[in-house]
Amino acid sequence: MPIATQQFGRTGHMSTRTIFGAASLSNVTQEEADRTLEVLLQYGVNHIDVASSYGDAELRIAPWLAQDRSQFYVATKTDARTAQEAKEDLHRSLERMGISYVDLWQLHNLADPIEWDTALSPGGVIEAAVEAKKQGLIRAVGVTGHGLQIAATHRRSLERFDFDSVLLPYNFITMQNPYYAENFNALLSTCQQRNVAVQTIKSIAYKPWMGRQHTRATWYEPLEDQQQIDMVVHWVLKRAGIFLNTVGDLHLLPKVLDAASRFQADALDALDAPDPADEQMRALVAQLGMVSLFV
Repeated sequence: MPIATQQFGRTGHMSTRTIFGAASLSNVTQEEADRTLEVLLQYGVNHIDVASSYGDAELRIAPWLAQDRSQFYVATKTDARTAQEAKEDLHRSLERMGISYVDLWQLHNLADPIEWDTALSPGGVIEAAVEAKKQGLIRAVGVTGHGLQIAATHRRSLERFDFDSVLLPYNFITMQNPYYAENFNALLSTCQQRNVAVQTIKSIAYKPWMGRQHTRATWYEPLEDQQQIDMVVHWVLKRAGIFLNTVGDLHLLPKVLDAASRFQADALDALDAPDPADEQMRALVAQLGMVSLFV
């Protein structure tokens, strides 16, 4: 079953609520990548989120875009903080993907206070973004980040520049941190008022590896059981208006997409009524000993 779509903020694009996180293509063969394309098409996924720093990922999606550029809304990211470095990074991304423009160019992991000020000041990456938009090389500008401070930082970023999208963690256990939850909810409210797209990551995070052998491509240990993945994916998607960016491991991608395709929104009878999904999540956290990725 195709995954539902909704407006991606003010961009005018109807994106699938589940966006393909192309970090999962960082270190795979083209054959593996092309098999992934078949999975994406099966579920109707029409939005790719990649980054210049994701290994070979931009190269892996180039053949997909050569077949039909209009099939995907293409978002990439830059780690550059100055305008000149950012320009070079953007042109390298365009060359690697074999395209003339990207739909969304994002300032990647803009969390460090000093980097934040550099990026959003004259001579910073934001200057390159404004210029690239005028030149038609990009169509929208976003900002991304990790950690418990990032919701508050994104709020500051939106005061400094009128971004078209934000991206940050959102899962049950992270939202149990009062500081993060308060700032996430305030950020979401601002984004809804200004029609800014909100992308979320780490939906199926289980706990840090904490020295254990990595058995998945993700930097954290993910959930792997389909029923558990259903619970956490549906918990994210029940938050109206947000997007869920998929996991950085190709072998878990079909499970996340399958869960998303079966999601059906249930309206609570009253806004102050206990949410059964929250109770289920509390039970799952206790059962598995789930741990927040961010301290």
